[in-house]
Amino acid sequence: MKTKDLLSVADLSAAETEKLIAQALKMKRGTAPQLLSGKILALMFEKPSLRTRVSFEVAVHQLGGYCFYLSPDEVGLGKREPVSDVARVLSRYVHGIIARTFSHQALQMLAKYSTVPVINALSDVEHPCQALADILTVREKKGKLKGLNLAYIGDGNNVAHSLLLAAAQTGINFRIASPPGYMVNDEILKTAKGFAAHSGSQILLTEDPEQVVKDADVVYTDVWTSMGQEAEATKRRKDFVGYQVDDHLLSLAGKDVIFMHPLPAHHGEEVAVGLLDGQCSVVFDQAENRLHLQKALLADMFG
Repeated sequence: MKTKDLLSVADLSAAETEKLIAQALKMKRGTAPQLLSGKILALMFEKPSLRTRVSFEVAVHQLGGYCFYLSPDEVGLGKREPVSDVARVLSRYVHGIIARTFSHQALQMLAKYSTVPVINALSDVEHPCQALADILTVREKKGKLKGLNLAYIGDGNNVAHSLLLAAAQTGINFRIASPPGYMVNDEILKTAKGFAAHSGSQILLTEDPEQVVKDADVVYTDVWTSMGQEAEATKRRKDFVGYQVDDHLLSLAGKDVIFMHPLPAHHGEEVAVGLLDGQCSVVFDQAENRLHLQKALLADMFG
């Protein structure tokens, strides 16, 4: 990788992303080699988690390693103790840190002072492990990546940022429809356009959901209100009226479209009630693939 850490999808080259996907598919089909035997990893989470925590813990266990969980109260990152001190102390005890933080800046500080690799398990800017698992799911379901059309409906949040970067790296055409004021970060977009110039990916930003889903191979959405934004929930529900993914919107997509959501879902908000159980939904396969992608990532970084 470009750095010792994985804080962003952009820390990987396109070739490394492709390699991770191929290795994850191989691990999913077979047994996981004990490549982390003798390795100890810390899971340091400021936010609650189901899929991220469980998939990482299981992945470490299946690869023969050991991990332990540090809750917000135990760490108090930047409050009970400076981030720099936490990083330097943990580096003396463990082989790697998997961190889920509110602030991407805190994550960067952690990586700066840590002498062991740091993996971004979610920040307010990116969610790289989610996006890489999503790309793995698309490859598994569609048999290819380059030239596919992925339509993202909703908030230009951390998931959208990482997914945009991963799509641009691998040649997937990325189209996003967001209300005014909720579009993706300009710096992330600039980086993605640089990737797209090499991969041939096309990027479209619009306010029109129907425009992005036309002929889409993949339709993707995420919650309108992420953790830490609860005070904005009422306003966001008003701002996102018309951005729900439902049967009508999916009917405008390609014939064999698949529907994706990183979970947890707010049924009746960004996704129509019952859609997660629909014929085109691959949401729970997508959730499972977090495990396989992270096994490949851990094996590559620590094996």
